[in-house]
Amino acid sequence: MIVLGLDTALAACSVAVTRDGEVLASVSEPMLRGHQERLAPLVEEVMAAAGLPFSALDRVGVTVGPGSFTGLRVGLAFAKGLGLAVSRPCVGVGSLEALAASAPGAGLTAAVIDAKRGQVYLQAFEAGAPVMAPDALPVETAAARLAELWKGGPLRLIGPGAALLAEAAPGGEMILRAAPAPEAICALASKRSTPARPLYLRAPDAKLPGGRDPDPRDLAQ
Repeated sequence: MIVLGLDTALAACSVAVTRDGEVLASVSEPMLRGHQERLAPLVEEVMAAAGLPFSALDRVGVTVGPGSFTGLRVGLAFAKGLGLAVSRPCVGVGSLEALAASAPGAGLTAAVIDAKRGQVYLQAFEAGAPVMAPDALPVETAAARLAELWKGGPLRLIGPGAALLAEAAPGGEMILRAAPAPEAICALASKRSTPARPLYLRAPDAKLPGGRDPDPRDLAQ
């Protein structure tokens, strides 16, 4: 199976293409803005480096959040458009799940994203399987949840918010990744058929006139 994996949800624009688990080409460029302008050229570069036409793809995988509202929309729109253009399924992969899969290993892996405003996005995994649903939590609550889940043994925190939970994981391994490895997105996408839909764990920071919050369902359209 040939899979194209994309991520624009966090502080990078990342693309990889794999064939039956083998990485044919992979690029990740750190950036906070500019995903929309860079994504299409980067995908073309990666496909060219892999020596493949777009018609060779069997599946397109894309991170669906949590992450930047703008970044999510960029990646989802591109991935869905490409999937339609080549008549291939476009499947969604959670950003936290992809972060955890970027550093596989024994024991408990907690993927952590700084959600700002004193919160983190958190999801924990044991041997690759989730032991909690992705959630937006105050830092103190997330630390307590992590302490509750950890029964001893290896522990790693991964993601751009990992340092925020360092005190809750004494002796744990800290992996400060800004974004998931795109090849991890490919690996996860190859094993599922979940349609790509955005995962919003809280309302956006942007406000409508009158101070109203936008409806996440509107942002998903």
